Amino acid sequence: MGETVHAALTEGFTDPVRDVLWGHIYLTPALARLIDSAPFMRLYRIMQLGPVFRVYPGATHTRASHSIGVYHLGRRLLQNLAERGAAGWLSPEGVRSFLCACLLHDMGHFPYTHSLKELPLRSHEALTGAIIRSEPVRTLVGDTGADPDLAAAIVDKELSGGGFSADSGELPFYRKLLSGCLDPDKLDYLNRDARYCGVPYGAQDVDFILSRLIPHIERGADIDSRLIPNVEAILFSKYLMYRTIYWHRQVRSATSMIKKALLKNLESGLLTGEALYNLDDQSLFSLLQGGSSVLNGSAPALSGSALAEAVWEGRLYAAVAEIPFVEADHACLRDIGSRSRHEQQLTEEFRMAGIPLAADDLIIDVPEPVSFETGLYVLDEDRYFGDSSSAFKTDMLNSFVKTLYTIRIFVNPFFEKKIETLPQLCDILYVKREWLQ
Repeated sequence: MGETVHAALTEGFTDPVRDVLWGHIYLTPALARLIDSAPFMRLYRIMQLGPVFRVYPGATHTRASHSIGVYHLGRRLLQNLAERGAAGWLSPEGVRSFLCACLLHDMGHFPYTHSLKELPLRSHEALTGAIIRSEPVRTLVGDTGADPDLAAAIVDKELSGGGFSADSGELPFYRKLLSGCLDPDKLDYLNRDARYCGVPYGAQDVDFILSRLIPHIERGADIDSRLIPNVEAILFSKYLMYRTIYWHRQVRSATSMIKKALLKNLESGLLTGEALYNLDDQSLFSLLQGGSSVLNGSAPALSGSALAEAVWEGRLYAAVAEIPFVEADHACLRDIGSRSRHEQQLTEEFRMAGIPLAADDLIIDVPEPVSFETGLYVLDEDRYFGDSSSAFKTDMLNSFVKTLYTIRIFVNPFFEKKIETLPQLCDILYVKREWLQ
């Protein structure tokens, strides 16, 4: 390993942070100043799993602890890959930029997990890139010996990377490492979320995984067949975590309620995307419940405050129907705007049946897109993972997605019993399909 690259990864890491999952995590003094900065401190006020604590009370860990964990695994990953030949195309500045990208990769993340993901807003990766390139973070990143433009471009793939061209090898290499099947982000959140939720599904053999990766300048990291069981474990763990935690019925209810409240205000112009950037969990709810502080003059209060207040107080909407998602029938529901129109139609169907639902009393929920592809190359089998000796073929991975995707219809719990005992319920939800067309 080149001496300068070795120094960038091993020297000066004198400031320890004690982590529940990984024990002592060491930072340089300059990196330690980054996690003490005001933009990073916001991440301590955002719970990693949002409303999941309603189902798993221990799930109160933050985006900050996750980010520090990703930095720790990113450093270990790069150390192992550098020792196996990656040092030949790495630079000290690039290495430090990658470490900063790992530490700051969620800097622009929205509050309350993925409630804002489908809304017409800038991506959190773009917001992260903008924060890294702006003060005070830009100077703090520069003080670590990193290139702020490269660190931002590793996270936000729309950026050029300054002097590190996307064609040079180093920038795409770092991007592949930070976003892939065996990336430090996934290895941390699966293990961390499982630990705090008290479930065994997410635990991964990180030491063995990192010890077996082989660097590739274009693909990031390859594997040999001995790692196939570990990749299978990650894929199945991700499936189980989505099925039992991330997309639990109550989690989907809270998420869809906040999403509906925000969408109404964005569409009406009462709220702009800029007002939602850089919020934490508390300020998001304060915004929705009060609203006037972000509005100009005598503008009306934000709508949807009752939905936000209900979520804040734990009065979640009840699921009155769960329908397997079928692409041919339900593709229109993927679009959040189209979903709102179908909510209006379905609400009217219930009104005609004698259930006086208001506009905010019914929500159609469809989960966000999720992928189980790996993109990994198995060297000793000379083929990609999908064509390897793994039992996890494309059809099986597609079945994971199919099983997870469920349309849920949530209603105000005041109307739950009335709807469940409605004689026409089956006709409205299953036989009368025109509202899905």
